[in-house]
Amino acid sequence: MALRNSSLLETLVYGPAPESDSTARAWIDQHERRFGLFINNQWVHPEGREYTDTCSPADNTSLAAICEGTAEDADVAVQAARTAFTSWSKTSGHERAKFLYAIARQMQKHQRLLAVVESMDNGKPIRESRDADTPLCVRHFYYHAGWAQLMDSELPQYRPVGVISQVIPWNFPLLMLAWKIAPAIAMGNTVVLKPAPSTRLSALLFAEIVLAAGLPPGVVNILPGGNDLGFALVNHPDVDKVAFTGSTGVGRLLRQSTAGSGKKLSLELGGKSPFVVFDSCDIDSAIEGVVDAIWYNQGQVCCAGSRCLVQENIYDRFMHKLRRRMNNLRIGGPLDKCVDIGAINSKRQLDTIAGYVEEARASGAEVIQSTAPLPEGDGFWFPPTVIANVQPTSKCVVEEIFGPVLTVLTFRHPKEAIALSNNTAYGLASSVWTQDISLALDVAFQIRAGVVWVNCHNMFDAAAGFGGYKESGYGRESGKEGLKEYLEFKWKGVVRRSFTDEQKAAPWGADTPPAIELPSAGSARGQSVDKTYKMYIGGKQSRPDGQYSRTIRSPSGAMVGEVGEGNRKDIRNAVEAAHKAAPGWGKRAAYNRSQILFYIAENLDARFEEFAKRIASMTGESIESARNEVTLSIQRLFYWAAFSDKHGGSVQETPLYGATVAIHEPVGVVGIACPDRFPLLGFVSLFAPAVVRANTTVIIPSEKYPLSAVDLYQVFDTSDLPAGVVNIVTGTRDVLTKTLMSHMHVDAMWYFGSDIGSYHVQHASACNLKRTFVSYGVERDWASNEQGQGHEFLYEATQVKNIWIPAGV
Repeated sequence: MALRNSSLLETLVYGPAPESDSTARAWIDQHERRFGLFINNQWVHPEGREYTDTCSPADNTSLAAICEGTAEDADVAVQAARTAFTSWSKTSGHERAKFLYAIARQMQKHQRLLAVVESMDNGKPIRESRDADTPLCVRHFYYHAGWAQLMDSELPQYRPVGVISQVIPWNFPLLMLAWKIAPAIAMGNTVVLKPAPSTRLSALLFAEIVLAAGLPPGVVNILPGGNDLGFALVNHPDVDKVAFTGSTGVGRLLRQSTAGSGKKLSLELGGKSPFVVFDSCDIDSAIEGVVDAIWYNQGQVCCAGSRCLVQENIYDRFMHKLRRRMNNLRIGGPLDKCVDIGAINSKRQLDTIAGYVEEARASGAEVIQSTAPLPEGDGFWFPPTVIANVQPTSKCVVEEIFGPVLTVLTFRHPKEAIALSNNTAYGLASSVWTQDISLALDVAFQIRAGVVWVNCHNMFDAAAGFGGYKESGYGRESGKEGLKEYLEFKWKGVVRRSFTDEQKAAPWGADTPPAIELPSAGSARGQSVDKTYKMYIGGKQSRPDGQYSRTIRSPSGAMVGEVGEGNRKDIRNAVEAAHKAAPGWGKRAAYNRSQILFYIAENLDARFEEFAKRIASMTGESIESARNEVTLSIQRLFYWAAFSDKHGGSVQETPLYGATVAIHEPVGVVGIACPDRFPLLGFVSLFAPAVVRANTTVIIPSEKYPLSAVDLYQVFDTSDLPAGVVNIVTGTRDVLTKTLMSHMHVDAMWYFGSDIGSYHVQHASACNLKRTFVSYGVERDWASNEQGQGHEFLYEATQVKNIWIPAGV
């Protein structure tokens, strides 16, 4: 009773609880405070290299000097990885599992050392590196040891990709290393990893763990260095895949650098994640959620909940509680176990954060900052900050700040909340706060993001995929879906392409109308009615905007028909129709989509002989071969109709008490440029998986033999296919593809044309980071079930959203 009436509880402050750094500094001293490159299980110090200090963000003092790798060192490391790949890729899954298990055990043995080194080098509070980052790193190696064991039985159609170049950021140096190395080596690949220039120590400590675990030489190589080294690794001709986590701007550059090369690429990029608070939430829980969402790791988190959207009728109450909670956060040295907010990683990042806040203040926004004192000295500190009275278009709302800065906007009803959530170029993550589970799931389904947390934020696990939509990148880290980034189908050979600067600069996709080709004398059609093939846009037959036509001839030179010559406006109209149709088609039941595909197959079968004769007349193939193509097209429609309700997703087995649900969602509007070979079967093999997985399409049929595709729109019209789901624009493939690639409402491009065309498609995709599925000029056998259907197409037609739904009262 005396304590309750005392002022002690009001004046009591936390004293320091420092974590000892003596063991970490002793480890640094063992290396004489000077680290080299880790190549082929050896520490190397090449002559003539520069050494750069890595500094503690808490006081800006040097921790160690680290060798700066060069392009020459990249050559040596990649060669070591290539040599190791020869044997490592053939090592049994069980043997690889034992090595990953050994790494996990070694990390557990040195978990505290890893955590202290991480906090010293990065600036994050020791509580976070000790209780979140390092345990999750261990979890990743245990989890992927299991997948190494199961690869042969559960993933029999896949092989490892090869040598992987991995470039990781400074905000989670050790965790990003584990996210990338564990799945890569589990699947039989070898790795050259470049840590961020400002945070390298934990990666170098991990190299010693690799040695202790007995991993064979060359399987894991770690090269510190700057941006030049990063691009040397990305562009190295003997690298088979690039995995990058970092800014969207650099992600665009990497997409352009690897364009057309045949290298796999996964990008985990920036975000501006909405934190949506409904009036039906537990408001105190939501306030604690804000702390986890934006002030965890000083807000230097790609999926930080930096855009808080609060229902208007609880705004005042929410802001009052938020201000009070923010003022109670403790700011201090990262090795103090009582600290909530550590140091910003670098002076450059500190200046960036301050610049955004001051610009917002100057523009009239209300800037609210924590009253807690900042530490003195030369460290990099910034107070927790809330920016209110902003607009959806305000710079601080639109752009990723990457610091402890929260913007707050209001909404009135759920539709407005969803619209504001999706009003961003990014799509990495989101959280929804409400006690109404029906509302929570309805909103979670409609937010365009790769991860949605319900009544929680920043939940991660090795069993659940993580990655974004739109300009947050593509590909997934973690989970079974993350394994696909480090696997290739066994039937696929290794494709490598390189182009000279002259080839890249040569005109591609130039819009030149076709010459007029009139029928020759004596080729009059008698009394038959002239047939005009039009575009198929928005469920209607449309004349080409340019009012030009293209003559279609058989291999013998005989004229077999004419089609419209599409142009930019035709593509624009088709994309508008597809974009308009997408919401309704996406909400159709999978069963309904399957029935439509079955109906298309039925109506195609009813005109079997007509389509076979058309193929034979166009291509010069025998009638038997043409009939076989129609038969295979009908079978393929049945195949994809069957898959309509058998690829919806799964429940992930994470430690969360509740459910973590992986949903396979459509990519959106998909542009498709069809091959010339198998003009009907190629068309069907591409449009069917796209639409059955709820995408809408703009399709450029075979340039040489388009008549089978345009004949199909009569089949679509009689098969209940909704308007805008399939749009067909005939004409010059590369001209139309070039226009599709520049359209910001096209979410993916599937291109089956030339190798230089594949380069231009992937290079142009950087504009809004479209996903691409290209042939690199290699023909595939569309008649083969292995090459013409299967999980490759499902992967390209879907993107995985993980929804975390906790249970309990």
